[in-house]
Amino acid sequence: MIMWIRALKAARVAADVSQDGLAEKINWSASTIAAIETGRRKPTFRFAEEADEALDTAGLLTELLDRAERQRTPAWFLPWLKIESEANRLRNFELGVIPGLLQTEEYARAIISAGGLHTPDKVEELVRVRMERQELLTRDNPPECIFILDESMLARPIGDHAILDRQLQHLQKVAELPNVRLHILPTEVGAHVGLLGGFIIAELPDVDPAVYLENVARGQVADDEETIVLLNRKWDCLLGDAASVSASLRIIAKYRLTP
Repeated sequence: MIMWIRALKAARVAADVSQDGLAEKINWSASTIAAIETGRRKPTFRFAEEADEALDTAGLLTELLDRAERQRTPAWFLPWLKIESEANRLRNFELGVIPGLLQTEEYARAIISAGGLHTPDKVEELVRVRMERQELLTRDNPPECIFILDESMLARPIGDHAILDRQLQHLQKVAELPNVRLHILPTEVGAHVGLLGGFIIAELPDVDPAVYLENVARGQVADDEETIVLLNRKWDCLLGDAASVSASLRIIAKYRLTP
């Protein structure tokens, strides 16, 4: 990522554009650009594409960011990472664990390290990638994010009960963001259309929606009409069964160890 930051700075200098000037051209705040150029914030593909256009770099920044991500992220996940960063609306249903966009660092580490499938260094790298993804929730012009979580995950002690409690506290905090809606699907609903697995529907500007499907080996990205129609129907059913936002927060509070 250091090389990418150097490339961005060099492109700005070559175009004689300041951080403030770039901010005006691409409608991102100057503080965000400063954070990206100092490594305090990860650039998104959307940012890279807009910077390429503003600085007339013929797609160089996007290509370099893609290469950097390929070195850090599982290849099968890269297409979704790009879609997610460009979406203006994300609808996420999860069945077994808190969604990656809402996980605390210690909760994510407990999940990724389960079973000893990765080396400690790889675990830490995957945790960093997951934490960086979450920046889209609070970035300039963040997407609208709607989450439906099966109630069963609120009781599953990922890591230990203290880690779970801090994770639930984090859910309560994230739910306060103006672009986030959080719904809990109560256990009392019984059988529902999401029992076979989680999914995410991404709505994108000027192009058709795309979806991300969870499975036990790796995620799958799809954009065919049949899948989109089916998952939209499933989403409507799940949202109809889910508790309201205020009721969902009360459900989360019931599982907290501390007030």
